[in-house]
Amino acid sequence: MRESLGRNGLHAQTYSPVKTSHPEKSPLILGSDPRREENDLALKPETLARGGETNFNQESDLVLDGDTTPKLGLIIVSDASGGRVVFNRSRDGASLQAFSGAVEQDEPATKQNKTKKKLLGFPNPQKPLNVANTKQFRDKVPMASTVAPGCLHSGQVKGNDKSAWARSRNNSESATSPPNINRRRQLSESQVETMNISDCRINTRQIGTPRAGFNGATSTPVDKKKNRNKSNRSQKKTIFEPYMSFAEVSEGLKRGTLIQGPLRINPKKFQEAFFPSPDGTRDIFIDGVVSRNRALNGDIVVVKVLPREQWKVVKADGGDGESAAAHDSSFPAEMTAKHEADSPDVIIEAQFDDSGTEDGLGNVASPLADSMVKLSISSGDQGSSQPHGATQGATSDSMPVTADPRLLPDKCLQKTAKVVYILEKKHSRAATGFIKLLADKNSELYRKYAMFSAVDHRVPRMYVPLADCPENFMSRPDDYTNTLFICRIVDWKEDCNFALGQLAKSLGQAGEIEPETEGILMEYGVDFSDFSPTVLECLPQSLPWTIPPEELEKRRDLRKECIFTIDPATARDLDDALSCKKLPDGNFEVGVHIADVSYFLQEGTALDEVASSRATSVYLVQKVIPMLPRLLCEELCSLNPMADRLTFSVIWKLSPDGKILSEWFGRSIICSCVKLSYDHAQSMIENPSKLFSPEELPPLAPHYPIDEIHQAVLNLHSIAKNLRKQRFDGGALRLDQMKLAFTLDKESGMPQGCYVYQYRDSNKLVEEFMLLANMAVAHQIRRSFPALALLRRHPPPQSKLLDDLVEFCDQMGLNIDFSNAGALHKSLNETFGNDQYAAARKEVLTNLCSRPMQMAIYFCTGALKDEALYRHYALNVPLYTHFTSPIRRFADVIVHRLLAASLGCGNPLSLPTEGVQKQAEHCNDRKTASKRVQEQSADLFFSVFVKESGPLESEAMVMGVLSEAFDVLVLRYGVQKRVYCNALPLQGVRFQQVGKKPELTLLWEPETPGQPAVLQTISVFTLVEVVLKADSAPLKYSAIIKRPGETHNDI
Repeated sequence: MRESLGRNGLHAQTYSPVKTSHPEKSPLILGSDPRREENDLALKPETLARGGETNFNQESDLVLDGDTTPKLGLIIVSDASGGRVVFNRSRDGASLQAFSGAVEQDEPATKQNKTKKKLLGFPNPQKPLNVANTKQFRDKVPMASTVAPGCLHSGQVKGNDKSAWARSRNNSESATSPPNINRRRQLSESQVETMNISDCRINTRQIGTPRAGFNGATSTPVDKKKNRNKSNRSQKKTIFEPYMSFAEVSEGLKRGTLIQGPLRINPKKFQEAFFPSPDGTRDIFIDGVVSRNRALNGDIVVVKVLPREQWKVVKADGGDGESAAAHDSSFPAEMTAKHEADSPDVIIEAQFDDSGTEDGLGNVASPLADSMVKLSISSGDQGSSQPHGATQGATSDSMPVTADPRLLPDKCLQKTAKVVYILEKKHSRAATGFIKLLADKNSELYRKYAMFSAVDHRVPRMYVPLADCPENFMSRPDDYTNTLFICRIVDWKEDCNFALGQLAKSLGQAGEIEPETEGILMEYGVDFSDFSPTVLECLPQSLPWTIPPEELEKRRDLRKECIFTIDPATARDLDDALSCKKLPDGNFEVGVHIADVSYFLQEGTALDEVASSRATSVYLVQKVIPMLPRLLCEELCSLNPMADRLTFSVIWKLSPDGKILSEWFGRSIICSCVKLSYDHAQSMIENPSKLFSPEELPPLAPHYPIDEIHQAVLNLHSIAKNLRKQRFDGGALRLDQMKLAFTLDKESGMPQGCYVYQYRDSNKLVEEFMLLANMAVAHQIRRSFPALALLRRHPPPQSKLLDDLVEFCDQMGLNIDFSNAGALHKSLNETFGNDQYAAARKEVLTNLCSRPMQMAIYFCTGALKDEALYRHYALNVPLYTHFTSPIRRFADVIVHRLLAASLGCGNPLSLPTEGVQKQAEHCNDRKTASKRVQEQSADLFFSVFVKESGPLESEAMVMGVLSEAFDVLVLRYGVQKRVYCNALPLQGVRFQQVGKKPELTLLWEPETPGQPAVLQTISVFTLVEVVLKADSAPLKYSAIIKRPGETHNDI
């Protein structure tokens, strides 16, 4: 039986229920074992393939010795399968529960296949439990007869033990243990061993796969034996449905029977994908790789909604608690997760986008949110993941088999769908990963192909020709165990579980910064190649370049004005400058001056083509991938001090309180008098009476005294404060989040330190005037070109996700007003008081509030007929665009061209409405990719920092609670991490709802014999001491918390 189970990815596990004499309503889960494998199937008869909790028969719980020790349940742990059994009293009868917790899934663990049983709380917990001789145990266990499709049923078990199916655990489903340290997903032996000539077609056009039905369930051991015996007569089955024809898709979209939109795949549970619902309610669930039909994350797909009886049940009781089935759709993965807002812009203007401000999110969002589950609003959320191998039809974690969706109200259901067509392959089809030999040396595939496993589980495994592999790979495969490769998908046929790939390049050793960085760039399709000679020929060839006399006559000469830049100290592409002059009437003349990139970047040239393709500069921790050649962005256009530069200016006459009295747009010439850093400007703001010496500031133009520049900064700060107050009083929203910054070794480039970037008054000063200029230009180009203007809109939060958040806040007792952006901003700032941890509590809630937010996107006004949709939710303004960063955003270049045309100082834009809209969509795509790359670069450097400098200790605040894990915000470093209870030295853990609040009770093992066990309660906003420690695998680190009362080492 064990061999048969093994071929199905299952492992036998023995246990028996127990009867005790001490009931306990809320038993602790005992003996969490960090060695448990990640992909075990929970022991629920009704949901065996879904990793849920199970009720068997048991009447009461065991009690540990000692009067002061809490009453605890019994647990049996299997090291091979990770099975745990906890006994829990039930009113309706005895019950036995098996638990499968949440996980950050990397790949199946590689443990020895042996079973150890632990009975914690007894004098000798290592002694095997003699079930047969224990009178407290029952002889027989009534089992539910319903078995989920694709699960092992009693008829498949040899012998007379028909209950054995309920004791088996599938290593591919549950996820209680922390992520395995091994990043390289191993090809299952059963997946390769069963492949023979009848199962696989061996040619480069169509690579075969293990036999599977449409639902992705692999065949039983008996079926596989028959297949091998009748290999020549068997016919290959189709795994994926053929795509509809384009005509059928067009007709279905017109009739409304089909829907198109972007696909999002959960990075923690790759078998789950989500699709935005057209009505803005709960996302549509796409269950399993087969239903996804070879589409990859980010692709624009066409889906067909399945019949109601196939919808997912998420609130089977109709109550207010949402089950784990919907946890990943409630906070969308990838395109909405990591928060759907963009990176900041004006926070570090020379490095990021102001979309962080204008989307409401002030800083780069955390990667953890990319797959953050909906954290236990009313049910013990466990989550699950599955190893990355042959296709599996994923089954809902929470859909009760007994619940008929046709009889339930809509609020209890989540629509499901399947992909029928891929409109646009947005995913690059490239991935980094590792190669290995196939396991079956006797197969015909063995001599022709290797197996590529991507680090990103959402990318399918690929057969790659051995001809693509290193020459000595066959003879010395172990030499390449840690070698990182980049592979591209070449083909993926309807009857193939695995795709056909082509190795593009060997990147180097995994875990090293440069190979990993190059892999990230290639995965997201970032063009980091050198600019060609043809492109460079578009720039002035004679240097140093001087402004032609005829250009001087066309522009407003501002070279005698006191104009300066404020940027990060290391910035080299300076594309914005400020000026402020007090007028005799007490008002101010304030100017925003932006580098005139469009003068050099002529429409239709080779340089224009490359810039429009790249669409944005990409800012990594250690370097920048520029949109434009460095000659242009660091010399010709950069507003360097004491150099004449061409600019586009917006100049206002403002009252001291920020009221606009007049406005002027036009092309100009400036000469910046000084390059201030944010630190310099901040020092001037904090020391208004100080007389700064020349040594304290960067080099200044000789004819501008320091005190004049100082006063201009103070005046700008005063006006900016009034503008900011008016914005937020008028209903704007900003959700500031922590952002990690690094200090690097100048020689090695390795991270020497990291810290949370502080957003200060000098940042806010620049932000306010950039926003003001962007809004002013938006109105100007909209008035002049009603059908051609490129604007930026921000839709309101997704309604279903907002409802979930409202429910969560109500359950937590938080009085947060979500009626509009302004109300949300105000209530967030008034909720948490002013004690030393108020900021941390606000940070946690800010993170939760950011998840329903949608992404701000570029669009062409002529492509969107409803002007109400132009509105920007976070800024609470009717029109907005990007004008202030043309050196690093191509959208700004188009806006510059439109502005010049509107003023009669430039040529009309040659693009029609459709062309502008297409370019806007491309800018959206590249902006999203750039954001992901930035986040992964930060992840990479922080992982290296933990390895080189760890373990790291810090205070942390709990952000969310699951049944056997909880998420924390690490306050010192601004990162989010999941802490797994089974990685802690605990005697037990209990999950419960206190009112509606999820709560974990941890029972810590005594430090020394004779000491009492320590109880600790974990709930949202609990403060804990966390330790971050590197794992043995590259770029992996885990988090544990300290025992209550342990000293915090300040490092």
